[in-house]
Amino acid sequence: MRWKRTIQLLDVHAEGEIGRVAIGGVPKIPGKTVAEQLHWMNTDPKGQELRRFLVLEPRGTPMGSVVLLLPAKHPDADAGFIVLQPDQAHASSGSNSICATTALLESGMVEMKEPETVVTLDTAAGIVKAVATCRDGRCEKVKLTMVPSFVHELDVALDTPNWGRIKIDICYGGIFYALVDVGQVGLTIEKSNAAALVQAGMVLKDLINSSIPVVHPEIPAIAGVAYVMFRDIDPDGSVRTCTTMWPGRVDRSPCGTGSSANLTTMHARGKAKVGDIFKSRSIIGSEFEVGLSAETTVAGKPAIIPTIAGRGFTFGLSQVALDPFDPMAEGFALTDVWGPLAGGIGDGR
Repeated sequence: MRWKRTIQLLDVHAEGEIGRVAIGGVPKIPGKTVAEQLHWMNTDPKGQELRRFLVLEPRGTPMGSVVLLLPAKHPDADAGFIVLQPDQAHASSGSNSICATTALLESGMVEMKEPETVVTLDTAAGIVKAVATCRDGRCEKVKLTMVPSFVHELDVALDTPNWGRIKIDICYGGIFYALVDVGQVGLTIEKSNAAALVQAGMVLKDLINSSIPVVHPEIPAIAGVAYVMFRDIDPDGSVRTCTTMWPGRVDRSPCGTGSSANLTTMHARGKAKVGDIFKSRSIIGSEFEVGLSAETTVAGKPAIIPTIAGRGFTFGLSQVALDPFDPMAEGFALTDVWGPLAGGIGDGR
């Protein structure tokens, strides 16, 4: 076989959300920092080609992300990574940080030490510290110290064609989120509503990004609302979340960066203080522990340092290859599987 490109993937999921970790064959990505590498992935045709090769059909699937492991740029980090999804490359992810940590340790790329191993991850959003609980050669649990998270604006009024005027919170947890109390769109967060939640989330994301520009004050490569997260409170007081992802799926995990963003709203409203730990539950019932470890500032704005704890599980090892004569090298997506917005994904979106 005379393949043009091969990349080795270790398949991991974090509380149900798949992160296929690229552990071998990753080409050199230009950039002096991971933020610069993220910008290249999203603006250079070669970067977009690599992303499409890994995430789109016939080699990829709509379920989960691909975690592109990179050599660390920060001197204190063990590895860097960028999250690849159908719409673009993203700066950070809690579930994918758990997948990356699990992959690094269980593959032997970072030496596993029992009972705990500290893995430092270099992301475009900043340094993420992962403390892995290890026993009998496996990574049992990962606790992440996330990047500083902050409120951009609370209670933003948004006029919608479907639900009238609703209120949203726009917050940063490693990427920007619009946080919406799910009752405002007449739904509940449960498996049977997954398709309806995605459709609502895509409508809201387009409305928000067309009218409310957001840019990180210190990292210009991170701009725009990446996801709409619906939220609710379960009878036991746990937060119930559903992050909607372009073009047509929901996050299976409770979403680490989204839970970090939501924690900033709780802190701003006096509902969370340093030392508090909350349970965040996903649409499939899996859970993260979400903690508020410290207060800080970002560009003069009040901010917090969240922690996210959850489990990662390896479930496969594969090699993705490109035949130099394959006419579908750029990948494609169809609305029957990828959702109603799938048209045009293979054209560089």
